[in-house]
Amino acid sequence: MKALCVASPNHMVIEERPKPSISSPTDILLKVKTGGICGSDIHIYHGSSPVATYPRVIGHEIAGEIVEIGKEVSGFGVGDRVVIDPVVSCGVCYQCRIGRRNVCGQLKVRGVHVDGGYQEYVVVPQSSLYHIPAGISWEEAIMIEPFTIAEQVCSRAEITKEDVVFIMGAGPVGLSILKRAKLSGATCYVSDIIGAKLDFARQYGADEAINAKNVDVKEEILRLTGGNGATVVIDAVCSVKSFELALSYVCSAGRVIALGFSKEPSAINQLSITAREIDVRGSRLHNNKFPTVIELFTSGKLEVKDMITHCFPFTEIHEALKLIENPEIENGKVVLLF
Repeated sequence: MKALCVASPNHMVIEERPKPSISSPTDILLKVKTGGICGSDIHIYHGSSPVATYPRVIGHEIAGEIVEIGKEVSGFGVGDRVVIDPVVSCGVCYQCRIGRRNVCGQLKVRGVHVDGGYQEYVVVPQSSLYHIPAGISWEEAIMIEPFTIAEQVCSRAEITKEDVVFIMGAGPVGLSILKRAKLSGATCYVSDIIGAKLDFARQYGADEAINAKNVDVKEEILRLTGGNGATVVIDAVCSVKSFELALSYVCSAGRVIALGFSKEPSAINQLSITAREIDVRGSRLHNNKFPTVIELFTSGKLEVKDMITHCFPFTEIHEALKLIENPEIENGKVVLLF
C-alpha cells in the first residue's frame, strides 16, 4: 500500500509499505477514504512543529471504511463508515483520572507522535472510532475532527449567548470556532489580514469582520463593545505577538483562550491579568468531544459542506500543499481522496 511519510522536514515521500494487519482482538482495519489537511500537518512537513517526531506518516483528520474486525469488536461491522479519534491517552495518569485525557501525561497523537492516516489502510482500536452519520459524505466526514477542536475551545471559553467573542484569525480553525460559537448565540467578531478569509467569516455568520491590515484592531473592538472589550478572545493566529495583543482586547473578568505552540516567550505583564481578573486558558486537541460534534452534524445544526473548497488524490499531496500555501488562491478546507 502507499503511505505519505514526512521523512524529515520539507521532505515528503510516497512510500510502499506492507498492508497492516490486526494484532489485537479489539483492533479494526480500515480502508482510508478521505483525509483533511490541517495547519499542524503543514507545520510538521516544514519542521516547525515543536512536538512531532520523524519520520512520520501524517494525517489526523481521517475517515474510512471498515474492512476487517477483531474477534472481540462490538458495535462495529465490516462496511461501516467511521472517523478516527487521533488522541491516544494512557487512561491511568492523574490527567486521565480527572477526565482530561487530551493532556494525558503520556499523550500521543496520531500523525504527530505515532503514524497517522495518510495511508491506504490503517489499524485502529475500536475505542478510537466513531460512526459517520447517515447522509454525511466522505469529504464532509473529515470535518468532524476539526470541529472537536472548535467544541473544545468553546467549552474551555464557556461561551454563552451573553458573550462577545473576538476570534483572531480566520483560517480553518478560526472559522470552525466561529460556526460553533454562533450556535451558542454569542456575538462574534473575527479579524484577519486577508480579505477572502474575512468574506468567509461574514458568510459563516460573523457579526463584524475586521481587516487588521487597515484598522486599529484595539480601537475597533473598543468601539464595537462600547469601550468594554470582548468578553472572550480566542487567539487562532498563534504568534508571539498575537498572544500579547489578545490581552489588550479582552475586558475585565474576560477569558483569553490560547491555541498556539510557540516556545518563544511573549511579553505580558502580570498587572494586565491580575488587576482585571483575566482567565488565560489553553485549549489543546479535544476532550471526548466526538459524540457532541457528531450529534451537531446529525441534527443539521452544523453545515460544513461550504467549508470544503478543494479535493486532490492523496498522491498529489505536493500540489495540494502548494495550493494551500499560495496566498493568491482562495481556499478553505483541502481534502485528500484515497
